[in-house]
Amino acid sequence: MTIGQWSSDAWLGEAEAWLDQQLAANGIRRVGEVTQPHLRPWATVLRAPTTRGVVWLKAAGAETAFEVGLYGLLERVVPDRILVPIARDAGRGWMLLPDGGVRLGERLDDLDLVEAMVEVLPRYGQLQRDLGPHTDELLGLGIADMRAAVMPERFQEAVAAVGRYVGRHGNEGDRETLRQAEAMAGRFQGWCQQLGGAAVGASLDHNDLHFWNVFVDDGGAPGTVGQVRFYDWGDSVVAHPFASMLLGLGMIGLQLEVPSDDPAVIRPRDAYLEVFGDLASHAELVEELELACRVGKVGRALSWDRAMRLQGEEETGEFADAPLRALGSLLLDSAIVAV
Repeated sequence: MTIGQWSSDAWLGEAEAWLDQQLAANGIRRVGEVTQPHLRPWATVLRAPTTRGVVWLKAAGAETAFEVGLYGLLERVVPDRILVPIARDAGRGWMLLPDGGVRLGERLDDLDLVEAMVEVLPRYGQLQRDLGPHTDELLGLGIADMRAAVMPERFQEAVAAVGRYVGRHGNEGDRETLRQAEAMAGRFQGWCQQLGGAAVGASLDHNDLHFWNVFVDDGGAPGTVGQVRFYDWGDSVVAHPFASMLLGLGMIGLQLEVPSDDPAVIRPRDAYLEVFGDLASHAELVEELELACRVGKVGRALSWDRAMRLQGEEETGEFADAPLRALGSLLLDSAIVAV
């Protein structure tokens, strides 16, 4: 599908009819107009008020349609930590979801961010542990394989993707960044080999774990997040689970303007690692987390590249250089950065 097709009267009429059918099948009735608040090259979202509150129809493009099937697995294994769909249509790439309420990003003014993430990240870690035995099923859904063994190949794919952008739009600084990143191929392969012997096995990596993809309660005890549910799985990959902390922890540093070794980052990190504490020593888990985040930077570069390609070859907007920045972050001393 394309933006033009998703915004056409024909498609909108078909989607609205499906939405109403699924609501009726679940004893729900629409009570207002269907609107289209989000329209992107990779997905679109429709909003509808109903007798049970707002619902959302998400339509995924071909490259992220796996999310519909993924929700089936998530509903079966971790239903208490996601939005359980009202209906799914894998053939069309459609999901009808209930409203998730308040996102963590909307509560940053009334929550202590560090304390909130100390609550949120262990729940996400347990989700990953619960999904670990389902790795083959995750891959079978079409989710990208970013496990350590294939990451040297992914590195070359990322270098080629960034090279295409730099060739069209880059300056000398961009070309030098690309040269330095490409020269790290041997070192990167060494990281992958180390990670291949990790104590923690592969699982689902949300790959976009930031404050706006986490729903929290706003009616719980003051200063707490209450129930936590994770949302928007369209960038997911199968990888070492700790790669999620590239953003999960990196966003804390970015928001608070502190380095990755600041206590504000270390406390949530350690709370997350406690979930895996039976698998290795704390020091070993810290080392694995840093390795996984370094390797995960290549996965982020490829995710950004996919988004940019879907927007068009000549995209030169705000995020056009995001794949370059993600790949270039390999040159940083810090393993944990928001890219």
